[in-house]
Amino acid sequence: MGEASRVSLRLAILLLVAFSSLNQLFASSDDTVLYESFDTPFEGRWIVSEKDDYQGVWKHSKSEGHDDFGLLVSEKARKYAIVKELDEPVSLKDGTIVLQFETRFQNGLECGGAYLKYLRPQEAGWVPKEFDNESPYSIMFGPDKCGATNKVHFILKHKNPKSGEYVEHHLKFPPSVPYDKLTHVYTAILKPDNEVRILVDGEEKKKVNFLSSDDFEPPLIPAKTIPDPDDKKPEDWDERAKIPDPSAVKPDDWDEDAPMEIVDEDAVKPEGWLDDEPEEIDDPEAAKPEDWDDEEDGEWEAPKIDNPNCETAPGCGEWKKPMKRNPAYKGKWTAPLIDNPNYKGIWKPQEIPNPEYFELDRPNFEPIAAVGIEIWTMQDGILFDNILIAKDEKVAGSYRDTAWKPKFDVEKEKEKAEEAAAAGPAALAGLQKKVFDVLYQIADIPFLKDHKDKIEDLIEKAEKQPNLTLGVLISIVVVIVSLLFRVLFGGKKPAKVEKKPAPAAETSSKEGVSGEKAEEESEKEETAAAPARRRGSRRD
Repeated sequence: MGEASRVSLRLAILLLVAFSSLNQLFASSDDTVLYESFDTPFEGRWIVSEKDDYQGVWKHSKSEGHDDFGLLVSEKARKYAIVKELDEPVSLKDGTIVLQFETRFQNGLECGGAYLKYLRPQEAGWVPKEFDNESPYSIMFGPDKCGATNKVHFILKHKNPKSGEYVEHHLKFPPSVPYDKLTHVYTAILKPDNEVRILVDGEEKKKVNFLSSDDFEPPLIPAKTIPDPDDKKPEDWDERAKIPDPSAVKPDDWDEDAPMEIVDEDAVKPEGWLDDEPEEIDDPEAAKPEDWDDEEDGEWEAPKIDNPNCETAPGCGEWKKPMKRNPAYKGKWTAPLIDNPNYKGIWKPQEIPNPEYFELDRPNFEPIAAVGIEIWTMQDGILFDNILIAKDEKVAGSYRDTAWKPKFDVEKEKEKAEEAAAAGPAALAGLQKKVFDVLYQIADIPFLKDHKDKIEDLIEKAEKQPNLTLGVLISIVVVIVSLLFRVLFGGKKPAKVEKKPAPAAETSSKEGVSGEKAEEESEKEETAAAPARRRGSRRD
């Protein structure tokens, strides 16, 4: 091992130690409320719901291609529910709160959720062993994709101080879910100034305000006024902007009974019309079925087919003059429209003060006492990891850099390599085809006509053995250069250029032989597998 390699190894070890120390520091920091890495089995820390509907089996499993463990959705078409209580409830009202976790759809995601629920204290009416979709939460956050649904949910369940009702407030226009099989990290940052930022893989995708009516549906703060439910439209309220002109009179020459179409009396029967030929005839190839019973099935009739005699004629059967549009047709007369002098506009009920209106300087967040995963999914292979609740967004950034980013980079490079490997042979074959097409065009150049057969032989050899392509190119260049010398120097012989074997990697000894001997030997070996010769279609 060289000195540079030893230095690189020492640096790598130091960095790993430093990152490990940082992780331990952050995990024990006062700014970290919860950090679950799933490095050890989850039993004892997480409680699986015992409700009958939730039969999905959770597993402690490595992320594919890594030594890093996570919480795995192991079966398809199941409901899953699991919950972990915090040591102490955390308030969302004081300072910054960061919610972050990783998820990976190892088998892709066609229909299913991978979101987390941040639950209220059990006093709100739930117990861990009976955790289900009715368990009260404060925030729901994470990816969900099925059919037309494709979004990173952020839902705040907020209590209306006037009605006492808990209302779900959904983020408008949420980010979409990355469509791949890589590990992604989702981050929601709640700021004390009511700002909410949604990050995917550390990149900000959405920034909104809790109190903005443009950012949540329905808005956290209700409208000050609402339409009066008791207000009724007056009977004389006229909403018609236009009305028929009461003074208009139908013209005397307006014929409402004139038909839309009349017979075209000027039409002439086309020459060659077959009056005595029917449009359909009995199928001459049809035969009465052997089991046909005239008494039970009725008299048998052969099926009809189009009369073949009519195919070349302009028509068959009785000819009738066609119809044409009636120039006198006007239809039913209606009076023209005029502005309605009594128009009052579209009626709306009057606005009254909203009895449920309230003002807020800050949402009345319920505390978070537990983190739960309650999902229904058609996919297996969903892996959850590195669930974090922190009071400082720098802590979340550090976990992204140290726990998520290295995994993502490895997965991304593997994905690129697989895509390149899949596309490589096809792309190379396409490139070689283009090269061969250009070579055949070169062979058709007039001043090369005396050498066309030889050039096409070389091209066909390259098509049979693609690893000879470079050698063929060199040979053709030699031929062209030789001819150019003859043209430029009036027939004077150029310096002798010796043919060289094709410099292809991993070729047999026969591929290294130049001239006619190489051609003969290669042709013997490749005749059976060779593609159809293209010379016949290329030559003059």
